[in-house]
Amino acid sequence: MKFLYCDESGTGDQPIAVMVGVLVDATRMHITKIDWCALLAKLSELAGREITELHTRNFYAGNGPWRNLNGPQRASIISAVMDWFCERKHKIVFSSAHRAGYSHDFDLQKIPDELNTLWRFLGFHLVLSLQKYCQGLAGIKGNTVLIFDNEHREQMRFTDILMRPAEWSSQYYGKKKKQEPLDQIVDVPYFGDSQEVSLIQLADFLAFFLRRYAEIKTGASPARYVEEEQKIDDWVNTLMSCSVGRNFMYIRNNRNYAEDIFFRNAPECLRNLGQ
Repeated sequence: MKFLYCDESGTGDQPIAVMVGVLVDATRMHITKIDWCALLAKLSELAGREITELHTRNFYAGNGPWRNLNGPQRASIISAVMDWFCERKHKIVFSSAHRAGYSHDFDLQKIPDELNTLWRFLGFHLVLSLQKYCQGLAGIKGNTVLIFDNEHREQMRFTDILMRPAEWSSQYYGKKKKQEPLDQIVDVPYFGDSQEVSLIQLADFLAFFLRRYAEIKTGASPARYVEEEQKIDDWVNTLMSCSVGRNFMYIRNNRNYAEDIFFRNAPECLRNLGQ
């Protein structure tokens, strides 16, 4: 069995939004959780107060409890987390969108009505990409559990979308005639508190850096210090060694209707990442 832990970055008023899913095998999930809790314990020592949840935006900026850590110290921790994650041999899947482009396409009815929030747009793309990836793996049919951070406004509608997916969505993963829709997914998605579900925090951490990468590359938010772009490039390149692969998320050529909905709304720099 596999678990996909999901969280997003940039769905407030930022110009670019990213959602990341961390795909973890049940046999290796326990160790990853323990290690993440150990990281929080170490960060608590450095911060001089208990840290039960890593809010990546504050950590990266050195705000709040992180004022005692200088930039090089925080960068060293980020590098260590990226390396640690890749050593665990977990996978990531991600979705992204320009806010303005999404709104423009939705107003022109180029995006299906059921994806009428940016969060649903990202979340459904994440699920379709996961479906496409997992159906090519042997022996895991119907064995992936989806776990999202609490989104009370989205939970009921998103669950309905997954339980009764629109016919157009089957194009995305090439559904066979006798295949059940989204047959790689176990039951309904689950929504949890990120403070209590540590791997949602990890998804948030990774989503932040993919979003920051896109902001810099597109000029939406220029680099804030001299070395930032190079550091972000290095972190994202490390992370891409854990990606499920571009062809499951952003296929370059001969896209069908479903694939193109998500491709054309993603920042070019993100849809070109990975192999």
